[in-house]
Amino acid sequence: MRLQLISLSLLFATVGFGADVAAGKTAYDAACKKCHGADGTPNPAIVKMMKVEMKHLGSKDVQSKSDAVLKKETLEGVGKMKAMPAVEKDVANILAFVRTLKQ
Repeated sequence: MRLQLISLSLLFATVGFGADVAAGKTAYDAACKKCHGADGTPNPAIVKMMKVEMKHLGSKDVQSKSDAVLKKETLEGVGKMKAMPAVEKDVANILAFVRTLKQ
């Protein structure tokens, strides 16, 4: 029983306490999918238009970043990616969804 409680605690810590993957997918679809694709694959038209290299959101490079770094990059922007302060209330849920894209 104790081992099950520890495992359950680790699961919540990994997924993000209180984060909702389904709500994150909905918010992601509304705010992120246009550029990052439904499954985290960069939109080739955006890559070409902006002349940037975008990593798949499930890639090791992206997935190895901490939630704090991903949150900062999402809210403040990074490189040519514009800041997305409008998703601040959903950012934990979006990150929970992005974590499901791990390759």
